[in-house]
Amino acid sequence: MEMKFCSSCGHGLEDRDIDGTIRRACTQCSFVHWGSYSIGVGALVVKDDKVLLVRRAQEPGKGKWTNPGGYIEQLEPIEETIRREVLEESGIEAVVRSIVALRDLPKSIHNLYVAFSMDYVSGEPTPDGFEVDAAGFYSLEEMAEMNVATFTQWLVDVALRGQSEGLTFDTNPIIPLDGYGLFRV
Repeated sequence: MEMKFCSSCGHGLEDRDIDGTIRRACTQCSFVHWGSYSIGVGALVVKDDKVLLVRRAQEPGKGKWTNPGGYIEQLEPIEETIRREVLEESGIEAVVRSIVALRDLPKSIHNLYVAFSMDYVSGEPTPDGFEVDAAGFYSLEEMAEMNVATFTQWLVDVALRGQSEGLTFDTNPIIPLDGYGLFRV
């Protein structure tokens, strides 16, 4: 669907060449619609060589086993989003260790998915009964008999066979940048 009105001032938008790309721009103010984007997050929580999975109770992917995750809220730091999503969907408390994978999916709404390696802290897998109807820690052998989503199969390989520690949260940057979530090698 094409944007017709400015989300800043409400006036009409027109097509305009901006840096060599035709974009929707406001006829009255400086607003430019740069595109539609979403950022998803996913957790890879490993305990005793088993990965935390949840079974989707809703579409998309109803009935498939996936790693816990969801979409970030506008004003929520990404590391809080993933901790919240894991706790909501599975009852497991976990903390971010590192970013271990990214998926770039350019479509009508360009989706970026950030996969976090997380350390198990506490809790027993308990589904929320709304988004997911089952939760647990599963081995590769157990997963072979389960309906695991293909992307999750790839992420499980990253979690169990990854060759890198990934990007870690920089808790002490050389220059304080309040409000930034900084991750580094």
